[in-house]
Amino acid sequence: MSENSVIRFGGATGVGSLPGGDAREAAKTATGSFEDFPFLAELPARGPGADMIGRTAGMLVDLYARVEPSGWRIGDRPGRDTKRARSWLGEDLDALEEFTQGHEGDLKVQAVGPWTLAAALELRNGESALSDPGACRDLAASLAEGLRLHLAEVSRRVPGARVVLQLDEPSLTAVLRGQVRTASGYRTHRAVDRQLVEATLRDTVGAHADGPVVVHSCAPDVPFALLRRAGAAAVSFDFALLTERDDDVIGEAVEGGTRLFAGVVPGTDGPLSDPAGSVMGVRTLWRRLGLHPGLLAEAVTVTPACGLAGASPAYARQALAHCVRAARSLADNPE
Repeated sequence: MSENSVIRFGGATGVGSLPGGDAREAAKTATGSFEDFPFLAELPARGPGADMIGRTAGMLVDLYARVEPSGWRIGDRPGRDTKRARSWLGEDLDALEEFTQGHEGDLKVQAVGPWTLAAALELRNGESALSDPGACRDLAASLAEGLRLHLAEVSRRVPGARVVLQLDEPSLTAVLRGQVRTASGYRTHRAVDRQLVEATLRDTVGAHADGPVVVHSCAPDVPFALLRRAGAAAVSFDFALLTERDDDVIGEAVEGGTRLFAGVVPGTDGPLSDPAGSVMGVRTLWRRLGLHPGLLAEAVTVTPACGLAGASPAYARQALAHCVRAARSLADNPE
């Protein structure tokens, strides 16, 4: 791997969500835990509009969504749910700006990717947008424009940062395999053509012209090769869900300069091993692939396995600090 083919990132960061509902407290945790690679915290416990679907729906341009008993549904005009989502995002950005004064370096923000959004948002008939190719196109275009505006706003507030965009795509594998259920629950939507999935993701990645894009999924069978072709600089995943079947695509990704955001710290309360133990599986994978140990620190960023919304505040802080120590262990003792 050539020295300049790798996009450099900090050694550890969070995934996105944190417990609780206090924006300042969350920003303090997300920035204080990761001086090199802070992130914009999400607080879904506040309710609809703070959840990842509602938050991203609030970023859309000329498309709006409201909460129905069955979930988020696309509507004609911005209602109170859209306003609430935008208000909370503004509150979170205010808090982030306060705690990142003078920050230079990476800063990560998260939004739901186009395919998970299409699987989650309902059309007027109650079916997901995934059922209508035209709706998927419109949604992806609206998302790309909304992301451009959001990223510009973050850059304005934290001018010294290199803003890293994380696209959350937990439903991507289900979309590719035709496993997303219809509104009745009795059938599934047909699988979306892989080339269309890739092209749409490439367009969404292209919305962030000024910085790298990470794609995150804590579902099994993450399509590493497709995400690389779509332009993702890094792939974020739950390390515990990898199998030896993934070895070849992981090896190709690393050799091709793709950064791995390895989710090795559990996302819910429980005992934590020592930091070296948390990254032992990463070292084992490296040996199995025959990769040079010296590449570890420049190819791997340590994260929790998924968001920490379901954790206690004390455990969330502990888990984030543990990620930093585990990353240091990987850098200091790659063998």
